[in-house]
Amino acid sequence: MNKASGKKMGGIARAKSLTPEARKEIASNAAKVRWSNEELPVAEFAGELKLGDLTFPCAVLSDGTRVLTETDFMTGLGMYRSGALSVRRESSADGGAQMPLYLAFKNLLPYVVKHLGDVHVRPLKYKTLTGGIAHGIQASIIPKICSIWLDARKENVLGSRQKLVADRAEMLLRGLAEVGIIALVDEATGYQKERAKDALAKILEAFVAKELQPWVHTFPSEYYENLFRLRGLIFPRDSIKKPMYFGHLTNNIVYARLAPKVLEQLKRETPRDDKGRHKHQLHRKLTADIGHPKLREHLVSSITLMKISDTYEQFERLLDRVHPKYNETMALPFNDVEPDTGI
Repeated sequence: MNKASGKKMGGIARAKSLTPEARKEIASNAAKVRWSNEELPVAEFAGELKLGDLTFPCAVLSDGTRVLTETDFMTGLGMYRSGALSVRRESSADGGAQMPLYLAFKNLLPYVVKHLGDVHVRPLKYKTLTGGIAHGIQASIIPKICSIWLDARKENVLGSRQKLVADRAEMLLRGLAEVGIIALVDEATGYQKERAKDALAKILEAFVAKELQPWVHTFPSEYYENLFRLRGLIFPRDSIKKPMYFGHLTNNIVYARLAPKVLEQLKRETPRDDKGRHKHQLHRKLTADIGHPKLREHLVSSITLMKISDTYEQFERLLDRVHPKYNETMALPFNDVEPDTGI
């Protein structure tokens, strides 16, 4: 057997020097850390909060808490982990609880007590999207943290480098105030709903063409071969005729999952004949630069799910997981509106 490395030998020697009680305590503490990490909230959404010249990575956790990462917050305010910030300080104001790094200054303590009280006593730990462990700051207390620095600056108790932090805290607080008042006005006037409509209009404009596009072969034979198989039908090699309800299935499998409200818009934009049937295939109203590429991409993925499915029900479950519908419901076969066959 290979001899143990220096580090390993040192670890073995240290373990032998410990009493059974000490080894048990170390193992117990390690288990507690692992257990506590498993119980941590997880970041489910992540992004960047941009306010003026300042940018802060942020996340929404599995328990609904909105957070900014502690290290990025400190960097954004111009704080560096050195000297006083090398370790978390103990706070005498809250019975010895750890003080967050961004407030770990003795000259800030009176203002911390004033604005936060016991809010700050426990640093918030969470799992990031990549599985790492991070310390976070609840977004709801960011204005109070800024106020701590501004009050300390106002009473002239900050050092020269700390004053730079206070200046950035002022920029951040002003940015939050501006965004906050805009959001409140939008909510009070109902404009936030209009913003949602504008966003939807842009999606539909990108997907649905104003003019009818030339016909091109779009739905591959594989799509229908697998659809026939999953529906328990024999695929007709000498005919292009398909069951009428296949159009409804295609609406559900494809168009209802491309983008919000695209299926409804395509139906409105596609003219009908005297019998109420669409004169053209729905895909001929998709835009060439966005609509058709997204359709082809979706078809490739859907056909793959078809191939690995033994039943139509299994395929639907996979499809709902991979390509959930945008608040659409599948039309029933006896609907009096002519479905699109995709041919």
